[in-house]
This record gives sequence, structure tokens and C-alpha cells, in this order.
Amino acid sequence: MNLTLKYGLPFTTVILTHKGRTFSFDNCLIDTGSASTIIAAEIAVELGLSPEPLDVIRKMHGIGGAEFVYEKQIDRIQLGAKQLTHFKIQIGDLDYGFDIDAILGIDFLMGSKLIIDLKNMVIA
Repeated sequence: MNLTLKYGLPFTTVILTHKGRTFSFDNCLIDTGSASTIIAAEIAVELGLSPEPLDVIRKMHGIGGAEFVYEKQIDRIQLGAKQLTHFKIQIGDLDYGFDIDAILGIDFLMGSKLIIDLKNMVIA
């Protein structure tokens, strides 16, 4: 998969599938500094992943401060030919001042054994 620089950061296309619904988006930040994969709440709602009373709530800390997210398990997350099933994601606001649909964290990057090639701007 190709990487695109936006706002000086690497972005790519990711596909999420849950309960027969599939959502593809191009504004997924590749972030080796993020422990978890996080998707925007509006995408989660489209996939039928609205918050429920028994969802686990976590407080995430990052450069921009702290925010609360809830956890869900999705059927599949895919980047190119690499995919993981029954994958736990975080769902949150992602209000960072620029257009972003998701953050692909180290949990997915390591779990799928992806290689990031910044010289050629690809991830495989």
C-alpha cells in the first residue's frame, strides 16, 4: 500500500469490517508512537459500533493531552493484503485540528508484521 504525506505525517487506506458492514477510508494515520488503533466515533457509528453501557472506557494519553475512548472488537481490519480478525480497537473523538479518520497503532502494525518503507513511501 502506498503512503501519502498529509500535514507532514504518513497516511494510508484501511478497510474495517464488522457484522457485514465494510468501511474504507484514506485518512488513516500510521503512528508507531500509538499503542492502540483508534477510529473516529462517526465511523464507528456507521459500522454499528455505538457505545453501550458495558463497554470498557479507557483514558488515552498523548502529545495533545488525554481523552476518553471506548473499546470494541471488530470482525476484521485490513491494510492491503494484511488483515487481522477479531481485532480490538479504541473509538474516540480524534479532534486534532486536521482531517483524520483513524490512527493505525503499533498493535496492528506489529500484529500484522508490516514493514514501513519511508524511502519508497509504501507499507507492506
